[in-house]
Amino acid sequence: MNDVFETTSGTVRGFRAADDVVAVLGVPYAAPPFGSHRFREPVAAAPWSGVRDGTEFGPIAPQSAELPGAPVWSPGDEDVLTVNVWTPAADIGGGRLPVLVWFHGGAYTFGSSAQPDFDGTALARAGLVVVTLNYRLGFEGFGHVPDAPGNRGLLDQVAALRWIRENIAGFGGDPGNVTIAGQSSGAASVACLMVMERARGLFHRAVAHSPASVFHTPDIAETTTREIAAAAGRPATAAGLASATPRELLAAADQVVEAYRNDPASGSRHYDPSLFAPVLDGGDLPADPLAALAAGAGREVDLLVCHTTEEYWLLDAVGSCARISTETRLARFAADFGLPDELIPGYRAALPHAPVRDVHLAVFGDLLFGEFAHRLAEAHAAAGGRTYLSRFDRRRGGADGAAVRAWHCADIPFAFGNHDDPRLSFLIGGTPTPEDRSMARRMVRAWADFATTGDPGWTPLAAGTTEPVHTWRPEDQPPGRLPAPPRAVWAKADFPVLRP
Repeated sequence: MNDVFETTSGTVRGFRAADDVVAVLGVPYAAPPFGSHRFREPVAAAPWSGVRDGTEFGPIAPQSAELPGAPVWSPGDEDVLTVNVWTPAADIGGGRLPVLVWFHGGAYTFGSSAQPDFDGTALARAGLVVVTLNYRLGFEGFGHVPDAPGNRGLLDQVAALRWIRENIAGFGGDPGNVTIAGQSSGAASVACLMVMERARGLFHRAVAHSPASVFHTPDIAETTTREIAAAAGRPATAAGLASATPRELLAAADQVVEAYRNDPASGSRHYDPSLFAPVLDGGDLPADPLAALAAGAGREVDLLVCHTTEEYWLLDAVGSCARISTETRLARFAADFGLPDELIPGYRAALPHAPVRDVHLAVFGDLLFGEFAHRLAEAHAAAGGRTYLSRFDRRRGGADGAAVRAWHCADIPFAFGNHDDPRLSFLIGGTPTPEDRSMARRMVRAWADFATTGDPGWTPLAAGTTEPVHTWRPEDQPPGRLPAPPRAVWAKADFPVLRP
């Protein structure tokens, strides 16, 4: 059994993740982005001699979050730009398998490729070479630094795709058949890459689950930098920001977040403070992806979009958003986001007996994810791109009797085939049922087929239409438990609608 691979930087040894799958973890695709490389474009990883161990994930990018089942960051962890590869053992060296590249989510602020959701074993068994990766997050990846390149996290992703083009054939993958995929901010990253000239030709298909609608103008990014610099006690200059350690900037960003969270008069950021997003800088990312796709950018890339039907209930369950329980607060929420006057009444008509909290969560979920997902798909189809649209609508009672919604992130364990991992029980409500496992097999197959041929198994959108939408739910769950989102009332809302 040969689990040793040659890359452009050196030799690496993997391990058997299963009898029929080889995994290689923590392989550098770029140099550590610290020291002289901090706040700069990624540069090639230094070569190594001997055989590098590829049996453990690399360090994660600087972040404050500590996620269940995932590693944490600590100062001194610098080799954070790494990829992980899963490949069918029988096909190593063939160089002909479709490749699926995964960008994790986490509001551009937290997360990593080492989360239990993202193990690539099941997808490799379905015939794919799976690549996951870490990229710079938070201020290190998306903060505005004078005279430094912006969107450094996106540039890291491009660097990883270049590494894949140069190296993936040695792992059994076809560099001419690459699909990029992501969820939440990872899905929005996918949308950005579809319209970035630097990424053109590095991939051929795209999967976007629950793409986040947040994009920032340079003015917003500069304001955020000034706030973080002030909290860190540094001038908002290149030298001043470089003098602060990553940990100091993390602590400063956390202070700014808490200030927004505790101030109901602070505008749209009060409701779920998120400081970072891709910046529409006029250079690498000249326009927001929705407008760029509508204008025909990325038309040659097949696109598969999915969203969950109750996205924001997860953020409410983990306490990351402000609780809205009165009509007055709901009206203030709509005004802070500049939503059309018809929007809240439209949701109230669709959910006539729902409490205010549920109406708020439905609107916020569609504002950040659901409506934006539909518009991305429709824009791509209208411009002539082959596009597929789906939604995830699974609900369970939960291990403790509490309802588990069709909420943000709940679809990913099923699409990766990792639904039986006990570390994911909170997301999916305990032990999967036979019907859940059947749905997971169908979702894995749809991803594998799309990455292989561009067809996940249902009819693509036609230009100017909003159907068909494929719905993912277990066979034992009856359809139609919630009304469809009142999309007509979104007609007067333009994206991006989020404001500082």
